[in-house]
Amino acid sequence: MTIRVIQPLQAPHYDLLLSADPNKQLVDDYIKRGLCFELIFNNTVAGILVLLPTRPETLEIVNIAVSESYQGQGLGEKLIQFALAYATNHSYKTVEIGTGSTSLGQLYLYQKCGFRMTSIDRDFFLRHYQDEIVENKLVLKDMVRLSIDI
Repeated sequence: MTIRVIQPLQAPHYDLLLSADPNKQLVDDYIKRGLCFELIFNNTVAGILVLLPTRPETLEIVNIAVSESYQGQGLGEKLIQFALAYATNHSYKTVEIGTGSTSLGQLYLYQKCGFRMTSIDRDFFLRHYQDEIVENKLVLKDMVRLSIDI
């Protein structure tokens, strides 16, 4: 397994990015400003991570995705550990992440990795996404914000 900077983004990267965030306009915006990393596993792009400095001493994970065929193997946790190590090595004090209120697996993973809930952005997905998103048989409306101090 290798995690490395992506330059330039290819179709498999976009497929992963859009699997985690279906708003291509938002994805295009934050990848221009963020740091993009790919996780190579078995000679395949198995995961992606986008980090974005948002405030002094704060780094946000704005996109993290693992290919469906590689989920359940701890790769998402490896990407989060990489992000936390990157933040530590670059003198960030806080790492933030946001996810859907219906994203039960992601909420579990982030809390397992030490993130704590900090706020809810009510109706975020209704305001920023044209098409309705249904996840776990629920209409996604709110974003849950989490952070960890390192």
